[in-house]
Amino acid sequence: MPDESFIRSTLTEKDEAFEESLRPSSFDAFPGQEKVKERLKLHVDAARGRGEALNHILLSGPPGLGKTTLAYILANESGVDIKSTSGPVIDKPADLAGLLTSLKEGDCLFIDEIHRLNTTVEEYLYSAMEDFFIDIMIDQGPGARSVRLNVPRFTLIGATTRQGMLSAPLRSRFQLVNRLDYYLPGILKTIIFRSARILDVEIDDGGARELARRSRGTPRIANNLLKWARDYAQVRTDGGITEDAASKALEMLDIDDEGLDEMDNRVLEAIVFKFNGGPVGIKTIAVAVGEEDGTIEEVYEPFLIQEGYLMRTPQGRVATAKTLKRFGVSGKNDPGQPDLL
Repeated sequence: MPDESFIRSTLTEKDEAFEESLRPSSFDAFPGQEKVKERLKLHVDAARGRGEALNHILLSGPPGLGKTTLAYILANESGVDIKSTSGPVIDKPADLAGLLTSLKEGDCLFIDEIHRLNTTVEEYLYSAMEDFFIDIMIDQGPGARSVRLNVPRFTLIGATTRQGMLSAPLRSRFQLVNRLDYYLPGILKTIIFRSARILDVEIDDGGARELARRSRGTPRIANNLLKWARDYAQVRTDGGITEDAASKALEMLDIDDEGLDEMDNRVLEAIVFKFNGGPVGIKTIAVAVGEEDGTIEEVYEPFLIQEGYLMRTPQGRVATAKTLKRFGVSGKNDPGQPDLL
């Protein structure tokens, strides 16, 4: 049997309860991602009508967009239990066997960061997903033998921030694949108002709008900024979050009017001023700004690319005209102008 830590968050119980209170428990209470919600809701209704377990579902997209929340909503709307774990902590096939055999008929198993599953564990998962059994090897050498364990008909819900890193055999075993996109500011404002009610924080329309437009299209960031703005308003104002209070609170975090933080600006400045606007490789940028290349690629780049500040090319990263204008420099090969600087 797997250690209980496999299915328990690293947050404290108090923090878990707090985070759980901000998470919607039904599709109707989940703002945004309308197309994804419509597909998932239809599938849940159809499966419940037939009295069957849900098909295996893969949720992909950048961090903080609601993949875990949707997994719990799927289980809740289906009226079944859910157990959660993450790819890196399932180290051995026996760990996977313990998780699967602890499920009941129709239950959901949620694996976050599923692209980081151990290759051996992943191969054991194939038969479990398709035929609902796993073969475990007992002993080694001449005395080795295989023991077949039947598992209940369950639903695997996988979440990944890097769908391209999933192996083709694993990806093909998910019947429903859904990608979550960044949220528009209007949807984020709705989320902020909902979270503010739960946190018992006063916030006006201007304050919510200011937080929403600087939240990088991500609900998790919006909620984190709301909590920070609450602290700022409590100490520096009368406790209410106004547009002015929200703006000043975000200035303390070095988040500018466009939602770019200190590291975003350091990345762009390095490309523009140190490497003449690019192209430049991600590892070179990482050394220049003192950050891991994987962190830049997964955390900072998606937003910069989506907002038009950065381009990926086969030769490397290139600053766009929007970035050059932001820093007040001229573009390459601009008639009558020197190269960038």
